[in-house]
Amino acid sequence: MTDQLADHHWGVEFPARPGELAAVRARLDSWLAREGLSEDDRYDLLIAVNEAASNAVEHAYASASAGTVHIDAEARPDGRVVVVVADHGCWHVPAPTLSTRGRGLLLMRENVDEVLVDRQPDGTTVTLVLTPGRRSRGTFLAPSTPPDPVQVAARDGWVEVVVLGDVPAHAAPAVRRRILTAARGGTVPVVVDLRDVGERNEGLIRSLRAVADAAAAAGNRVVVRAPEDGHARRALVAAGVDQVIDLVPHG
Repeated sequence: MTDQLADHHWGVEFPARPGELAAVRARLDSWLAREGLSEDDRYDLLIAVNEAASNAVEHAYASASAGTVHIDAEARPDGRVVVVVADHGCWHVPAPTLSTRGRGLLLMRENVDEVLVDRQPDGTTVTLVLTPGRRSRGTFLAPSTPPDPVQVAARDGWVEVVVLGDVPAHAAPAVRRRILTAARGGTVPVVVDLRDVGERNEGLIRSLRAVADAAAAAGNRVVVRAPEDGHARRALVAAGVDQVIDLVPHG
């Protein structure tokens, strides 16, 4: 695997094997940091790129054949970063009822500003566009370091997260990172306790959607305990997050 570097461009071609993805993510992250992207913007873009690349690895090529995946990234003068993930295979996607993933596009769209998919008989191209700091995505650049409203406790095979007080919009990246770190990127089941969350909870809503998407990609589902007549439950339902989590009464 050799990086292809030019002015504000980065690219790589690698064998379509799951074991290659970690190194690809690390190299792309290093290039994004050199281009000046914040930690939060890099995190969002890497989630989307990893999902697109993972889908290509899993679905583009027959198991007995060798194939490659190509990633090309460009930092444009207008500030946008465009990443293209391409394969040259013929996808064989399992039926949704048999797949534990099935949420790849939703996960990409939650974390970048634009997703374009061009699926042809001779390969698939996914184009991801991110505008650094843009606030229309599920997360965005925080103006300052917020206080930590999250308490995390490791249980036997799962993680309990207790949210205390207000979680305003600018706290969303920190809360999301804290929960996903504790849940090892969504691979460990998570139960979130919202009994004591404050009325300012827009950051929590954004965080839980991102956590739910990451968990779904790993075959898990986030459980959220919230009082039946509480403002947190109403906010989750209003935002549609109750459709991607297991929302249960607090008891």
